[in-house]
Amino acid sequence: SGLVLVKNPHLDLMEEDILYHLDLGTKTHNLPAMFGDIKFVCVGGSPNRMRAFAQFLRRELGLAGAGEDVADICAGSDRYAMYRAGPVLSISHGMGIPSISIMLHELIKLLHHAKCRDVTIIRIGTSGGLGIEAGSVVITDTAVDSSFQPRFEQVVLGDVVVRSTELDKDLAEELLACSREIPGFPTLIGHTMCTYDFYEGQGRLDGALCSFSSEKKLEYLRRAYDAGVRNIEMESTAFAALCGLCGLKGESRRFHLL
Repeated sequence: SGLVLVKNPHLDLMEEDILYHLDLGTKTHNLPAMFGDIKFVCVGGSPNRMRAFAQFLRRELGLAGAGEDVADICAGSDRYAMYRAGPVLSISHGMGIPSISIMLHELIKLLHHAKCRDVTIIRIGTSGGLGIEAGSVVITDTAVDSSFQPRFEQVVLGDVVVRSTELDKDLAEELLACSREIPGFPTLIGHTMCTYDFYEGQGRLDGALCSFSSEKKLEYLRRAYDAGVRNIEMESTAFAALCGLCGLKGESRRFHLL
């Protein structure tokens, strides 16, 4: 039916579902009226970036008040920021798997309560590139963990739960085709490696701790490249797993910075 799914039978027993970190709820807000026509959700780490992205979309779509500031729908919370541009939501998620996971749980419930259909969600942001030209855009086909496996592992009640991290291949190809219309942005499809840390987890030598040599780092990165990894970040496995389980057509696009 194209509806956004929730796989939690306990929600049906609740009189009210409070989306704590978004400052929204099923009793305090008319979610179908506010969000029922949403077709696209774009998420990224920084509130300021997602605000600027929403303003850009309003200009591109020719919406009324395109030159004005956009209101933060989650202004009552200091955790995340949410902006709207026509059928598009632009939402920040902070840094790392815990932060994006909390936001996605509440976003997915929001889209479900609003009875949204056929929603596409795209993660946009910066990343560290691997063997590619600086400034390239990597469209993720599969998110992999630090062992280069397409999985998201989470401990639930003491047990390790493993979930798939495959993303929508057709959407990846569609985005790649769109990229050819915009000059100056080298674009490719590849695996994105997700880590739990920015420093040691990504092989950096400049953190407060470093337990490996530069030679060991380069050997690891070569193995990652040979496994198909083209960029490294800290959210993609959780993003892919949650979106896939809940019926969201998802993709991740990451800009490689120096």
